[in-house]
This record gives sequence, C-alpha cells and structure tokens, in this order.
Amino acid sequence: MTDALTDNILVLVRHGESEWNKLNLFTGWRNPDLTEKGVIEARVAGRMIRDHRVKFDIAFTSALKRAQRTLDIILSELHQPDVPIIRNPALNERDYGALSGLNKDEARKKWGESQVQLWRRSYDIAPPDGESLKDTLARVRPYYDEAIWPQITAGKNVIIVAHGNSLRSLVMILENLSKDEILERELATGAPILYRLGADGKAIDRKDLLPARSLAAPPEDRIV
Repeated sequence: MTDALTDNILVLVRHGESEWNKLNLFTGWRNPDLTEKGVIEARVAGRMIRDHRVKFDIAFTSALKRAQRTLDIILSELHQPDVPIIRNPALNERDYGALSGLNKDEARKKWGESQVQLWRRSYDIAPPDGESLKDTLARVRPYYDEAIWPQITAGKNVIIVAHGNSLRSLVMILENLSKDEILERELATGAPILYRLGADGKAIDRKDLLPARSLAAPPEDRIV
C-alpha cells in the first residue's frame, strides 16, 4: 500500500465497458448500461484507488447511467458511500449525432471509410448533427472552471467519472496539451488517473493506475 495522498487530488476515471462498447456501436449521448465486464472494471478501479487511500470530498459524473453506475461501484469499493455526487450533462460523452447507434462497419458503408475516419480522428470536424472534440471541450471547460476547480482550490479531493472525450477534454486542460497532442492520448475503460494539481490548476504529478492484467475494453469513444 502506498502513502496516503493529501489535498488537491483529482482522480479521473472513464466508465467501465458498456453494452454498446461490446457491440462496437457509436454511443455518444445514448444510454446503455455496463456489461458484466464493465462492472468488474469499475470494482477493480475502486480497489486500485483504495490502495492509495484517497478520501474524497465530492464526486462529479455525467447524466448517463454507464458513468453514474461506475461511480457508484467505485465509491462502494472505497467504503465512501456518503460522498456528495453532482451529475451534469456537461460531462457527457461527445455527441456522435447521426452516427449514434450505428455499428462502425455500418457507418463506413453509409458514409465511406475516409469520411468516418475523418470524423473520428479530427479535433474540430463533427459528424452530422454531432460534436467534435473541440465542441466537447467548449462545454467541459466552463463547467470545470465554474463547478469543479473551486472545489479543488478549497483543498478538497475530487473524483470525476465520465467518458472518453469529456475526460480527454479535461486532460487537455490539466496538462496544457495542444489539439494535436490530445489526439495521441487514449483513456482505457476503468483505469483511474490520479493528478496532484498546482495552484495554477495545472498537473504537477500524474499517476496512471492499471490492473496487472488489463480488463480494459477497446475504447469505443476514442478519436484515433
């Protein structure tokens, strides 16, 4: 067991594998639940955080059940069921618009391989009726500044359980990454990231927690 972590700790966790992750579907704002594997990933995430003895003061999650259920499982594993939880759609996954609910292969047949890859890989090109990563960042950043960062500056430990692209937006903010640098980053399901933050809100220390034998699903919400 490691030494206990103290103030200004922020933990990010992408939800466990969802039913649509397993089916290789674009999910976005649709609301499938966790698979059995996703539940296991959430439990393992909670146990890994518990090994670092982080006591949380507040938790944030999205309006979608796969993230909410992952957070509930993590807090149960931490034996911290009374942590206040704030749920807000600002932390929802990127909206895939017309791609939502489609299998990746179906999308390629409908729009073509190159167009689907452009939507998935680019920083600022959105699918029809959907969001780009740039759009996702535009709603995540003000919410972080107004709701989450004040909790950290008050000396509170915070956990955020959300989605691949909403969390990638937060990583951009915390690590001051460019739009090109963030496209190289992947977030595995159920793999906690522990940050210690400086007074300016930037990460001064990052620790990725991965199980000895990764249970992570292929990242459905990844851009690359």
